[in-house]
Amino acid sequence: MLQRDLTGTKKLLEEALLPVLGSLDGLVLEYEMTSLSGVKIYGDVFHPKLRTVFEEDSFITHAEKITRDRFSFERARARSVAILGYTYFPYSRDELEKKASFCQRNLYELIGRIGNADGVGLLQLPVYEREVLRFSLLGNKPFRLTDVCTWLQLKSETCRNVLRDLEARGLVYPIGRGVIRSHKFMITEKAMCLLHRRM
Repeated sequence: MLQRDLTGTKKLLEEALLPVLGSLDGLVLEYEMTSLSGVKIYGDVFHPKLRTVFEEDSFITHAEKITRDRFSFERARARSVAILGYTYFPYSRDELEKKASFCQRNLYELIGRIGNADGVGLLQLPVYEREVLRFSLLGNKPFRLTDVCTWLQLKSETCRNVLRDLEARGLVYPIGRGVIRSHKFMITEKAMCLLHRRM
């Protein structure tokens, strides 16, 4: 299966999976499964920790030129993936090419609901990091180190370390970075998904 044209799979990896996951480590291409009817079926990309099968579907091959039998087979294939206990997560080629940020946001939302690839959900974060995320979401605007000191009632060096850890996890990003340090921060889509999952 890996010898066939993988143009769509490459697009899936480049536009959706790699920008969100940050690495392709652990991903399985052309993941082999056995359907309910005993036929071998394949998923474009499988993520074992997320237990998710990602698919890139071209309109021409999966809709425009599809036969009735093939349409039924595709529905049975999706059911087989579900019964095997995996999340089936398809993207269209058009979405990947024209709405990559939307595709990435969808993946962040999935990760927010089932825990991220490293098994870190909101409750696994240290309490100070969780509090910074909660306060920043409530404020819904960029925040400074001084804001974090007020929220946590801690000294600036401790709060700076909390911000560094959050940035390293991809949960906040700097705005207007100076020569030495950042002056303002915002929470990322990934952080918002973690928070919304608990609400």
